[in-house]
Formats: sequence, structure tokens, C-alpha cells
Amino acid sequence: MWQFEPLPLQGAFLITLPEFVDDRGVFIKAYQESIFTSRQLEFRMKESYCSVSHKDVIRGMHFQVPPYDHSKVVFCPQGSILDVIVDLRKGSPTYGHHHSEVLSAANHRAFFIPKGFAHGFKSLEDHSITYYLVSSEHNSSADDGILYNSFGMDWDTVQPILSARDLSFRTLEAFRSPF
Repeated sequence: MWQFEPLPLQGAFLITLPEFVDDRGVFIKAYQESIFTSRQLEFRMKESYCSVSHKDVIRGMHFQVPPYDHSKVVFCPQGSILDVIVDLRKGSPTYGHHHSEVLSAANHRAFFIPKGFAHGFKSLEDHSITYYLVSSEHNSSADDGILYNSFGMDWDTVQPILSARDLSFRTLEAFRSPF
């Protein structure tokens, strides 16, 4: 059974994905257009990708700027991650606020992240897989981000592992939102 829980950041949802278990194992449905449409969530998948991360890897905080901005459905089919979103919509009452949830193979939860949000995560264990369903194709000229430690998130790690690119992003304070 699909469950959609509104998050404190308007338009974002924590989704419990339907899980079907039998003697073969587990089957989880990650997306069904009619379910999203019935909840007035506009989402049409254009691209899908996944990452595999070691423990304490932080990836983020990423987004694409208009006109290539996108919504995402993000889930973790193996391992566990601390998934984090930040509202970058300048007219939003929750602009600059963040929210995090543990997404894991065990809880089969997902984030629905609307346009105008930055997204990132910390891997909580080795070999965690993060899977993304995205409503636009990647456009490198529109790819952007904010610095992972510039918006008050406690990542609870002493030595995070980040890419040079993710460390080069400007702070939330220096960011001028196009959303």
C-alpha cells in the first residue's frame, strides 16, 4: 500500500513504497504514474540513475537550474542513507530550511522532491545504493549545488568523504536562487 506523508517543506513527501514479500524474496514498486497523479503530484520520469557509496560518503547538495530543473523520486534499495533536502524556492515560507530522513532497504521509503530543492545524502553503510527517478534529463550547463555544510545540517560524521566538485559549491548564503 502506498503511503504519502507530507514533509514540513511544502510540496515534498516521504513515501512508503509498496512491498510484496514471498518465498522468493521482496518486490518493491518505486513508481506508478496513476498514484502520483491521484495525489496531484506532477512527475514524469525522463531519466533514471543510481549511485553506490561507501559509509560516510556525502553526495550533494545538487540541483539543476531552470529551464532544466527537475523533480525527483529517491530511494535506497540496498543499505541505508540519510537523505537531505533543502528548499531553494525564494518565495517559499520554508526557503533555506532542510529536512532529512533515513531511507533504506529495510524501510522501503522514498522522497518525492519537487523542483526548486537541493538534494544530497550521507551513506550510512558501505555499498549503499541510491536510486533516482528524475523528471528531466541531465544538462551539465544547468547542473549546480550548494555547499553541504552551509545550511545548518548536522551530518554526524567527523571525516565525511566528498568530491572536489561538491566541496567547491558556494554556501546557501551566497546562493541567489533562480527558483
